[in-house]
Amino acid sequence: MRVDIGGGLRLFFDIEGPKLVPEGPAMRERPTLLLLHGGPGFDHSHLRPEHSTLTDLCQLVFVDHRGNGRSDYGDPRHWNLAQWGDDLVSFCAALGIEKPIVLGVSFGGFVAQSLATRHPDFPAKLILSSTAGTMRLERSYAMFERLGGPNARAVAERFWTDAANPDVVQPYLDTCFPLYNPTPQSPDRTARSVRHTAVLAHFFGPGGEGHRFDFLAELRRVRCPTLVLAGELDPITPPSLSEEIVAALPAGLARYEPFKAAGHSVDLDDPVRAFAIIRDFIRS
Repeated sequence: MRVDIGGGLRLFFDIEGPKLVPEGPAMRERPTLLLLHGGPGFDHSHLRPEHSTLTDLCQLVFVDHRGNGRSDYGDPRHWNLAQWGDDLVSFCAALGIEKPIVLGVSFGGFVAQSLATRHPDFPAKLILSSTAGTMRLERSYAMFERLGGPNARAVAERFWTDAANPDVVQPYLDTCFPLYNPTPQSPDRTARSVRHTAVLAHFFGPGGEGHRFDFLAELRRVRCPTLVLAGELDPITPPSLSEEIVAALPAGLARYEPFKAAGHSVDLDDPVRAFAIIRDFIRS
């Protein structure tokens, strides 16, 4: 499904689970969980079917960001975190969604922070998984070297120095992508993903916003309870980056949950504990 969020720009979305459920003589309203995918340039498919298990607790709304997945490309000048965050406000207004719980994974966590700092009263709660308030590539390179040796570090440095260069993409996928998680990713999960490398090149190419964004000073504006999940073997967003987020949030708002044997996307490596924590946070 697609919805126009203004100016003819349509975002693709999908919904699992009802908003209202019958309970005796009344219809009980359940929370809406807005799920923001990684990337940039990918779609929401990597969040399914694992996150679909939450449909017994809340309504799930999966959305592909502007320029990503099955959503309209739009003008590349608007491929930026401020716009992606603002788009979610327009998207929810178009669908009548109020006070959603917002879950952002990796790049989706960047967008979730943009949303929560630019529109502090918008989310009811925030879940930030395997993400960063600002990128620290030297820490990422060190983790790649720890997990895959000097060659993995060299390949990662070439890619993240010039992600707009198509010649560095395949070596990165071959060498570094398997290091993201101790649990091997299903080939089907990778195959079904819709990817737009132009968005990745725009965001993480030389001088791109991916090398410049920094939410740490702005996180003081967040007003909602925030759950931060981090894999201690994550080479993209090492756990120290999640710890920076926790330290930057207003006192009393953050709950931090590290995962010792998990990499990038803790739900892939430790789904039982990850979803137990998410469920407890949604209910609390």
